[in-house]
Amino acid sequence: MILSVSRRTDIPNYYFEWFCNRVREGYLYVRNPMNERQISYIDLSPEVVDCIVFWTKNPEAMMGRLSAIEKYPYYIQFTLTGYGRDVEPGLPDKQTVLLERFRKLSCMIGKKRVIWRYDPILFNPIYTPDYHRKAFAAIAGKLEGYTERVVISFVDSYAKIRKNMAALKAGYLPEGELRKFAMQLAAMGREHGMIVESCAEAIDLQEEGIRHGSCIDSRLIEEITGGRILAGKDKNQRKECGCVESIEVGTYNTCKNGCRYCYANFSEAAVRSYTDKYDPYAPLLCGEIRADDKVTMRKMKSVIDGQLSIPLFSQ
Repeated sequence: MILSVSRRTDIPNYYFEWFCNRVREGYLYVRNPMNERQISYIDLSPEVVDCIVFWTKNPEAMMGRLSAIEKYPYYIQFTLTGYGRDVEPGLPDKQTVLLERFRKLSCMIGKKRVIWRYDPILFNPIYTPDYHRKAFAAIAGKLEGYTERVVISFVDSYAKIRKNMAALKAGYLPEGELRKFAMQLAAMGREHGMIVESCAEAIDLQEEGIRHGSCIDSRLIEEITGGRILAGKDKNQRKECGCVESIEVGTYNTCKNGCRYCYANFSEAAVRSYTDKYDPYAPLLCGEIRADDKVTMRKMKSVIDGQLSIPLFSQ
């Protein structure tokens, strides 16, 4: 099985100690966000975990502890945008800190396994198409040779973030302008040796040079593991999402990055309430087992069909 660590929160940034402790213990718990009383027991043994996909905006906490996950194939999605602290208030400086961490991480684990995410893209009077073009080009230039792929998406108006989007005066481009903008990003990506892919976008940008991507990507996982992945599309994601099925281990309302476009945090008060419960030694992330909770062992099995070839790169 493939683990998603995590779409719901930045585990490498804030909770990597917890994750390392869970790996050492061999299991973790995940509360079902749709049924608060239901908790899944997730087996973390390397025999059933085929690959781990990490998502982060600041990998510093994990970079000194990669030996804790050396038994697992993995790759890391690293979001690095041009926004200031009005949109991403909880992050270190991009130019002086995060760009260098991206490059260092790439040198540590290989450029195939660090995916650059320039997403989501929102447009407003400050963050205009021209602003994004300049920011994208500048970051791409600094990351040339350190990654092979960049993922883009355009901000969606989830109900939970509409107030924030209104405060930022966020809007949308007409389709013609959006396609022209996307074509320009694709050209800049190619100039710096990167394939540009979209994430869960309904619009087809193939003619503009951007293919539909998969964040939980069977092609990349097959390259890493050397085996064929027998997993279908993740039915728990939007229909536009190309990801193969995975098990999500994160918890909503636990990310302290504070990004204004984030759909995974309901409010600042909710984040404080959840993160106050953080215990790096607990099986459940930012939560406690209650008397009326039902813990069920999740059925876990490998989805790799043998070894088709030698993996293209090692841990």
